Amino acid sequence: MTHQLFLGEPATVAQAVVGASLLLDGDEGRHAATVVRVRPGERCFVADGAGRRVLLEATEVDRSWVRGRVLDVTDEPEPAPRLVLVQALAKGDRDEQAVEAATELGVDEVVPWQADRSVVVWRGDRAAKSLAKWAAVVTRATKQSRRARMPATTSVVGLDALAARVHDAALTLVLHEDATEPLASVELPGSGDVLVVVGPEGGITPRELDALSAAGARPVRLGSTILRASSAGPAALAVLSAHTRWR
Repeated sequence: MTHQLFLGEPATVAQAVVGASLLLDGDEGRHAATVVRVRPGERCFVADGAGRRVLLEATEVDRSWVRGRVLDVTDEPEPAPRLVLVQALAKGDRDEQAVEAATELGVDEVVPWQADRSVVVWRGDRAAKSLAKWAAVVTRATKQSRRARMPATTSVVGLDALAARVHDAALTLVLHEDATEPLASVELPGSGDVLVVVGPEGGITPRELDALSAAGARPVRLGSTILRASSAGPAALAVLSAHTRWR
């Protein structure tokens, strides 16, 4: 069974060397000590969220911190290409479900999209609070899946900003039920951003599809069934990862 993973202060993790002592404190240290109940002699991972993973053997435990001896340090390179999920805002918590599963599947960035048919609208304080909820979901899923590299969470975008991202990306795939090209047949570039665009429950409008296609996006289909907004993105990421990262 793999060790529990905690997210440490980046500056502290960056200085970790084998044989040295490392202190895990703050919210993560308190969680490790009082919730997970790490005990002296037990091992855990401490990551900085940017690819560095430290294997720590606990030597001292207090109610609010865990101190341990560094047994190993690894630096995981950023994957190439980067997989970016552009998730349209959906009703209920379906978009959050998609973000959680995508994080567990290895996505490198999540982008909330205010699509034409999105029922919910992110504006002002609601946008800030909703984005913070997405970031919290990503953080929890990163630790649950034992990832040393935490996906970025960007601010909500409209169609114009999304089209600009599409123009700059190495490849953009728009999941669409009327597409004829199967996702499984797409060959990924060796570098750059690969965007996977998922519409809301009502689907992507013709206006949006035209704008994204004009910017260079390719409509693709997952299969013969129509998936919900909460499952389409993760399913697409699984297909892409099976052809690249999971070999």
